[in-house]
Amino acid sequence: MARHLVIGNGRVLVNLDRNCYIRDIYFPYVGQLNHVGGQQCRFGIWTEGLFSWLDEPHWTFELGYVEDSLVTNVTARSERLGVELHMNDGIHQRESIYLKRVVIRNLKPEPREFRLFFHQDLMIDGSEVGDTAAYYPDNHTVFHYKRSSYFMFNGFSEEGGIRQFTTGIKRFHAAEGTWRDAEDGSLMGNAIAQGSVDSTLALHATVPGGGDQTLYYWMTIGHNLEQVKQLNQYVLDSHPEKLLSRVVIYWTHWLSRADTELGDLPPKVARLFRLSLLLVRTQTDEHGAIIAANDTDILQYNRDHYSYMWPRDGALIADAMSMAGFQSFVSPFFQFCAKALSPEGFLFHKYNPDGTVGSSWHPYFVQGGRRLPIQEDETALVLLALWNDYTRNQVIELPQSLYHGLIRKAASFLCDYMESELSLPKPSYDLWEERYGIWTYTASSVYGGLKAAAFFTELFGDYEGSDRFRQTAETIKRGILTHLWDEESGRFARGLVRKDNRWDKDLTLESSLFGIWEFGVLPAGDSRVVRTMNAIREGLAVRTGVGGAARYTNDYYFQQSGDIGNVPGNPWIICTLWTANHRIETAAVLADLEEPRRTLEWVVSHALPSGVLPEQLHPLDGSPISVAPLTWSHATFVQSVCKYAAKYKELAGARRG
Repeated sequence: MARHLVIGNGRVLVNLDRNCYIRDIYFPYVGQLNHVGGQQCRFGIWTEGLFSWLDEPHWTFELGYVEDSLVTNVTARSERLGVELHMNDGIHQRESIYLKRVVIRNLKPEPREFRLFFHQDLMIDGSEVGDTAAYYPDNHTVFHYKRSSYFMFNGFSEEGGIRQFTTGIKRFHAAEGTWRDAEDGSLMGNAIAQGSVDSTLALHATVPGGGDQTLYYWMTIGHNLEQVKQLNQYVLDSHPEKLLSRVVIYWTHWLSRADTELGDLPPKVARLFRLSLLLVRTQTDEHGAIIAANDTDILQYNRDHYSYMWPRDGALIADAMSMAGFQSFVSPFFQFCAKALSPEGFLFHKYNPDGTVGSSWHPYFVQGGRRLPIQEDETALVLLALWNDYTRNQVIELPQSLYHGLIRKAASFLCDYMESELSLPKPSYDLWEERYGIWTYTASSVYGGLKAAAFFTELFGDYEGSDRFRQTAETIKRGILTHLWDEESGRFARGLVRKDNRWDKDLTLESSLFGIWEFGVLPAGDSRVVRTMNAIREGLAVRTGVGGAARYTNDYYFQQSGDIGNVPGNPWIICTLWTANHRIETAAVLADLEEPRRTLEWVVSHALPSGVLPEQLHPLDGSPISVAPLTWSHATFVQSVCKYAAKYKELAGARRG
């Protein structure tokens, strides 16, 4: 369950699997709509009477990206066919165009004819009902359409454009799809099909012995036939080779803002840092929605997906990108949140990329009583991330534009949404969306959010509002230290749960307790924080050859082992990095950075071969579990590298001084 390669431009996102098959096409929003839905758009080759799809076991792959770009760099080799394919895929940096370059290398001494077959298996607007696939003779292309979604496919080699094509019915009665028609090396040439349909086209090339030839394939996307025709002509006029080169150049320049002074971190960590910045960009819609993940294989386990914007994830990701120097990138996120904010001043569970409220499993009505189905950290962390961005970049226009519609409104809600008897925020769902109560992590985030709001109101001369927000934040701090610190266990509790008309401590060991220092309630060096983080480091360590840290004791989500003593849960990338961040924060000399440096190298070693990071790992073999890439994983890696680089610079300077 992973997408090994992802490419996009903020409007179009294309995911490819380990065989370089297109599995997802999102347009016109990143994360919405998916026009493939996880089906396989196959890629195959015929030569000397033999045919093979690239998912057959005799193919070996090297997956990656052209350095510092969002253009793939893939080698596929088949000894059985005596051929090697070098492939580059990219999305135009501005237009809705997917480009693919294929270099065929003939590994045999004699010249041979090769036929490359490209299969288009679309579910336009997320459904197979009512699609049309047709050959378009005016420009010798194949196109698919439904309503206002159009996709046009074309390509050429030295021997000309599309040599064969066909359209047909797929996954209906006995019809598997037109890809089956390709397996004899010839296509029927059916010119149109309607309903649940697919298409296949072929490009031909004669390659000398030991030589190579380059072919190009592309897809243009638009809202009507004229748009995709014009974009197709643009590719022909510009040449796809030049367009791919421009994509590389664009992303290399985009990355130029990233810090290159990363202390003593090895090149492999620096490479994943830069790639993570790029991959976060692919998962972010141009209108501001930062999407959690777009790997639709998760649908096999729950008939929903991760293609939503959780305000919490978005805020933490925006904070990491701001820390890395990408302020202009995060501004649309805050504008998105301002538009999404409810009239009462809170943000809902999650949002679709177009700004509408997403699906939820949090009820409004429980045991005869009303309940607000929210996670308070999702509102609070947006305020904190906005203040962090301002302190780094001093761009006052952004918070000024959001002052009344987001900052004051959200902070006022947080001030009012209090459990007065405890001096803590009212109950809400935890950050994992699994349980209802008052959580140390959530309370810490509300403290941080209200402090941020107090700073903003003071910045803009609203001293009455500033006093109110600051006083409520300090009240929450007292409540945390009074009710959520547990002297007997020597650490903070996960939270408080209401049982039999009283509040009971939930002492489950939880990685999210890092929020107590990350959001400013206590300094990282406070003895209570140190004891809590040491307990997490010891108690949530995965004691297998894989390593890493679990979310919490006996984590049931995709649980792979019942040996809780050694495997308290699957190792998560973000949770492992949270423990490293505390080590970085409290480092007093350069030698103290050795352990977090090893953690960053551990993350690199558990990325997919392409560099993609999953949500979590199998605790026994280290294979990816759940979605990949997870935007939060890549952003937390970015954050940890930035923190490490800053601390290294500070300590190295102190040593020289």
